[in-house]
Amino acid sequence: MVRDLEQYGAWRQDVLAALRGYQQAAQAAGLVDGASALRLARCVSRLADDRLSVAFVAEFSRGKSELINAIFFADYGQRILPSGAGRTTMCPTELLYDPAWGPSIRLLPIETRAQNLSTSDYRELPGAWTVLPLNLDAGGDMQDAIRQVSLTRKVSVEEAARYGLYDAEDADAQAMLDEDGLVEISMWRHAIINFPHPLLKQGLVILDTPGLNAIGTEPELTLNLIPNAHAVLFILAADTGVTRSDIEVWRNHIGADGGSGRLVVLNKIDSMWDELRGDVEVTQAIERQQASVAHLLALDAGQVFPVSAQKALVGKINHDAALLEKSRLLPLEAALFNELIPARKNIIRHQLGFDIDAILAAQQVQYGARARGIAEQLHELHSLRGKNQSVIAHMMRRIDIEKKEFDSSLFKLQATRAVFTRLSTELYTSLGMEIVRDDIDAVRLAMQRSRFFTGLRDAMRQYFERIGQNLDRSERKTNEITEMMGVMYRRFATEHGLALALPMPFSLARYRQEIDDIEAVYHKQFGTATLLTTSRVVLMEKFFDTIASRVRRSFTAANDDASAWLKVIMAPLEAQIVEYKEHLKLRLASIQRIHDATDSLEQKIAGFEASLAALERDKAQLAQLLESLRAAIAA
Repeated sequence: MVRDLEQYGAWRQDVLAALRGYQQAAQAAGLVDGASALRLARCVSRLADDRLSVAFVAEFSRGKSELINAIFFADYGQRILPSGAGRTTMCPTELLYDPAWGPSIRLLPIETRAQNLSTSDYRELPGAWTVLPLNLDAGGDMQDAIRQVSLTRKVSVEEAARYGLYDAEDADAQAMLDEDGLVEISMWRHAIINFPHPLLKQGLVILDTPGLNAIGTEPELTLNLIPNAHAVLFILAADTGVTRSDIEVWRNHIGADGGSGRLVVLNKIDSMWDELRGDVEVTQAIERQQASVAHLLALDAGQVFPVSAQKALVGKINHDAALLEKSRLLPLEAALFNELIPARKNIIRHQLGFDIDAILAAQQVQYGARARGIAEQLHELHSLRGKNQSVIAHMMRRIDIEKKEFDSSLFKLQATRAVFTRLSTELYTSLGMEIVRDDIDAVRLAMQRSRFFTGLRDAMRQYFERIGQNLDRSERKTNEITEMMGVMYRRFATEHGLALALPMPFSLARYRQEIDDIEAVYHKQFGTATLLTTSRVVLMEKFFDTIASRVRRSFTAANDDASAWLKVIMAPLEAQIVEYKEHLKLRLASIQRIHDATDSLEQKIAGFEASLAALERDKAQLAQLLESLRAAIAA
């Protein structure tokens, strides 16, 4: 497993090195326009920041934390996450490594649930977190710090309801109260453990969830962390079987998307081990329960993995190969990493392949324009051999006329720029962040005014409708800009013989899909209800905080993409204009010097031939680097 991640990390670093080498060579050769430079920079950034996320979802006492210890941290020689009877993880906990932070545990107080900010919003507010250092040299100290994720405190019913953690109308609500009428809640809303373990250094992120109830009460899990995980392990226990809440969470939040990397683990099979029964009989009993779980979750039996996490951890730490094999953990590890890493590689390959093809097409245009310019100058210079001064002077006048005609056409481009600026401004009236803030404020105001389900439902329906309408208007505006620039591209190509591909298109489809996914989760959570209790209203408001945060991030990313697109949509044309103007200038200057007898014709021809040879060498070098990059990606 460590080897698998190390190989993936090495593959990613090899691709990153090849990509950076190609980027530097293309820039040095001047064969990259603004759009391509932006694409390359984004490819490098995306690859450098790549992480693999694995989420563990289960009700409490299913051995979830023990399974994490067994799969990832047995080589450490002890439990990293606390494990035992009862609830050991009370808040969503991420284990990762960020070199910008020292070994530490960052804890977000539960009181932040009373504010109109999601957990994602608080990631950008470091002052809101309690930070405790991790002493890696003292195992006991580190364990004490990590046990913070299991701490609770007692609060009044009113305070718990304000956080959306107590539903007075729930039939089981009274069972949550102690003898003093208080409710036990987690002390923390979210925890991030920054730990320099080799697996985490390779970019692995492990998400430990605090039980199935949290899936419904912590919007960050429902809307962000679980859907975006590259793999999700849903843990059941052989000694408890599959409950109704297990089935609901699987159908609504994990198995519903039918995506890859969703695995079911039947833990604690050691409870079925019996010295009074033979191994065959025990195996048959495990297989019967495996088949039963698969049937209830509508899966193939091969997608359910019976394991004993506790025995696997003991077997790994004590180097007991027989016990480790009996625990059946190894097939689960193989399935996890056989799905996780190849799937992630394929996503990266697809993204990079698309970008590289676009960069290569732009580079060929750049190369073609420059090579054609040099070839034209060589042709003109060759034609001057044996010609008198009057012919040379005539050629100078012809080039000068051509230059003036080109300068005249640039005035048309300035007019187009004015229209382009106006359309760009209009784009942000529907895509800009101000309208996003106004929409969010409108929903919050509507929620404050109406505590009834119909009012809240109408506010949410109108919110998603407005988002869709804004995206529609933005899409129409980007299409208008693309069409206008296409006309200008074709005009310059026709009038001046420039080799111009049509401008890079822009689509908001990715962001529309993100919003659709958010709306679908909202409808699953609240759309089928006919009425809402007071506590459900509070929970709905908490969900809206996270929905608003997700929408803000989507629109922020859309704004960044649109801004980058607007900056580079004219880049190929402008690059060709600069290239062509320089070409005309060089042609005129070369012939002028020959006319004035300051340069010999043969010297000038030799200089351009050398330039053409250098360009060919640059092209060959870039082709070789591109092949190396493609080989690194395919490896």
